[in-house]
Amino acid sequence: MVEDSSDIESVEIEPLALGHIESFHRALDVVSRERKYLSFLEAPPLDQARRFVMDRIARGDPGYVAAVRGEVVGWCDITRHDRPIHAHRGMLGMGIVPSYRGRGLGRKLINATVAQARKDGFVRIELFVHSDNARAITLYDKVGFVREGVQRDAVYIDGEYRDAIMMAIVERENAAG
Repeated sequence: MVEDSSDIESVEIEPLALGHIESFHRALDVVSRERKYLSFLEAPPLDQARRFVMDRIARGDPGYVAAVRGEVVGWCDITRHDRPIHAHRGMLGMGIVPSYRGRGLGRKLINATVAQARKDGFVRIELFVHSDNARAITLYDKVGFVREGVQRDAVYIDGEYRDAIMMAIVERENAAG
């Protein structure tokens, strides 16, 4: 894992690719083990992360990583819903390793990923964020996500319940046909 975040200029925002699988897995594990932001408390096994990345690429789902010298330090992806009546929608997931937060990478990753989703005809991009994740909520507000509701006690970590805020961007002009 890249530890030195002093040279933020060396961060590349690039499409998620097969070559990122192992370092994506490491970054996912770092963020998961913080036990506050993701639906994971640790990364799934490497083979599951590999399948996830390979499936996203094969399906053409938008996904970008922030990489420093080839090592993933952040990611953002949108997974299109499987069923035909929901195929205009996708679920956004993202994370940034701690030493690279607060430097604008989240905005860059979301902007790149949402721009690709728009090109791909997504009408609705949705997400869930833990209600105590103020930094992420502020970012999502800034890039145009709108709060749609709250799921009370949606998350249970280390003996504590947390609410989840549902947010979305809806842009019907992206509708295909």
